[in-house]
Amino acid sequence: MSRRLILGAASVLGLTSTAVADVPVVVADIPPVHSLVAKVMDGVGTPDLLVKPGASPHGYALRPSEAKALDNADVVFWIGEGLEPWLEGSLEALAADAHKIELTEVDGATELPFRESATFEAHDHDHDEHDHEEHAEEEQGDHDHGDHADAEHDHEHEVDHADADHDHHHGHDEDHAKAGHDHDHHGSDPHAWLDPENARVWLTVIAEELAEHDPDNADVYRANAEVGRAELATLIDEISAELDPVRGENFIVFHDAYQYFENRFDISAAGSITLGDATDPSPARIEEVHNKVTELGVTCAFAEPQFNADLLDAVFQGVDAKIGVMDPLGVELELGPDLYPQLIANLSTALTGCLE
Repeated sequence: MSRRLILGAASVLGLTSTAVADVPVVVADIPPVHSLVAKVMDGVGTPDLLVKPGASPHGYALRPSEAKALDNADVVFWIGEGLEPWLEGSLEALAADAHKIELTEVDGATELPFRESATFEAHDHDHDEHDHEEHAEEEQGDHDHGDHADAEHDHEHEVDHADADHDHHHGHDEDHAKAGHDHDHHGSDPHAWLDPENARVWLTVIAEELAEHDPDNADVYRANAEVGRAELATLIDEISAELDPVRGENFIVFHDAYQYFENRFDISAAGSITLGDATDPSPARIEEVHNKVTELGVTCAFAEPQFNADLLDAVFQGVDAKIGVMDPLGVELELGPDLYPQLIANLSTALTGCLE
């Protein structure tokens, strides 16, 4: 198994080499996941990042350095094939010996179906309907974080210590796996990291996975995860209060990435210009969103840093709209443990700034 070894001074002198630390080589797919892993590994090591800031994870070509990181990996944390169909083959080819954790398939994480239409009806935010079975009783809206933590700890080893690859996790056929950007929108919405309760679940999973690979630092991983979980619990409560004045207001998002955030905080977009995989919208879809904007008198829309915002002009033609920016990936944020909570906080700030 590939390892990153930190050797003592004795080896430099040509004496007997002794590894004073044996930390797993860890790879994360996108900046928000990298941030959560970096939080758990704080003080022990630093994960490698695959999809660089500013790039869309829906379609990406690995650089040689990123391919090498996969080849060296002991553990890979990724959102899943629904977000990154291009990555599945690379994982099989380059990281065959690594333990691969598909976070959207983790027990306890909320999972929502793709929204097909360009405009959205107000949803009832019944978390139980979409959560994994083990998590259903924990998500009744009261954010009882203490009980939630205990419940998650019970299924942390189910992530898979039985089969490391998750090669056939969704039952998608081979054509879909090779389809690249042509996603099947009848599956689950893959933007699950935008629910901070999912991030709380994942912190525990990440810690337990790393503890298994690196028992000497297990206590550090678990302690870091608990700190991160507590910080996110506080952040959830703060954002819920911050969004109170703008609940019920209508807004349009550039692409349908924010369902998990909306679901968690009971705030709903009126529609999205592009689908959840950010493919170019048809003229009919643009017309549908434009009609919804006119019907509801929507005056707030959100662009994204990594996409061309010209389509907003077509949707809001003849409408005096305020344009904000929502960034689901933390493009302009510094990589590291603080990126994830800052990303979530920024979404709330963007909404209140545009809607108030």
